[in-house]
Amino acid sequence: MLCALGVYALLLPLGWMYVASARYRLGAAQAPPTAVGIVFGAGAPQGRPSPMLAGRLELAAALYHGGKVQVLLVTGDNSRSHYNEPLVMRDYLIDRGVPRGRIVLDYAGFDTWDSCVRARKIFGVDRAILITQRFHLPRALTLCRSVGIDAIGVGDDSRPYAPVATVISYLRELPAGLKAALFLAIRPDPHFLGPKEPGVEQALHTPR
Repeated sequence: MLCALGVYALLLPLGWMYVASARYRLGAAQAPPTAVGIVFGAGAPQGRPSPMLAGRLELAAALYHGGKVQVLLVTGDNSRSHYNEPLVMRDYLIDRGVPRGRIVLDYAGFDTWDSCVRARKIFGVDRAILITQRFHLPRALTLCRSVGIDAIGVGDDSRPYAPVATVISYLRELPAGLKAALFLAIRPDPHFLGPKEPGVEQALHTPR
């Protein structure tokens, strides 16, 4: 009985997020043009994007070149002097033809909650396309929409190039969903907040 209740408690938050976010999860072709795309970090060991992160960045570049977004806010971890996830993300996008001036870096996106809160409160984003893997979209959409971002999401399908990691990632979303539900209840400040930054607004007025 207790085991069954534990499984139910683990499944309930993520199940709710899947249902609540269903209308906001779209294919790239169906996504309406939106000024800002938010790309979430997913690891950059040895200064190179992980396969999951590369998948997100390829999708982000395609959305930019397809006219779906004008500016890309890349949000990730730069908590250590030798690890700079947003910089790796920026360089990868530049290599794929996205202009440097159209990429804005958030160095304190340590998790999905922090990235969403900072996008809204620090960078002033109130409408965005979220760019991540499909397994991450329900949680990312729920959190970003809860802080006042009118968000839709376009997800990368990681199964063809990372089938095992994709299955593991779906399983990891179960405890991550519990954490997200807790954050929705207590609404903590991110690790770093700080003053507002005009980077997104400036990038929107930067020539292509």
